[in-house]
Amino acid sequence: MALDQSFVGRTYPPTAPYEVGREKIREFAEAVGDANPAYTDAEAAKALGHPDVIAPPTFVFSITFKAAGQVVQDPQLGLDYSRVVHGDQKFAYRRPVRAGDRLTVTSTIEAIKSLAGNDILDIRGEVHDEAGEHVVTAWTKLVARAAEEA
Repeated sequence: MALDQSFVGRTYPPTAPYEVGREKIREFAEAVGDANPAYTDAEAAKALGHPDVIAPPTFVFSITFKAAGQVVQDPQLGLDYSRVVHGDQKFAYRRPVRAGDRLTVTSTIEAIKSLAGNDILDIRGEVHDEAGEHVVTAWTKLVARAAEEA
């Protein structure tokens, strides 16, 4: 059954703040194999004009995808998560994510499409710091595969 188009534009409440830690940034940089010293060395980051270490660009996925869970778990939407695969991801930064940031994410359903029996859901996550400054926008595309015929 196709997802309800009336959900396009629905915005969910902001998440609780996520405090970005130096160790989480280091672990993420190691996991993705990025040895940029700005991710692990505060002095290297400061030499580049940052107040502390910064996170690799895809780091924010971990908090925006979790925030998109509000959408995915909305029982009124009726998404069958057992059939979902991650379709695409993109980011638009205003500034890098930094150690010490306390970030919240507000998720909005930007589009719902049906294609060949598959439901395609586009979720926009607006990330702000505790001062209300916009840090980054993340777009997540989820594809709920069509049910297999018996």
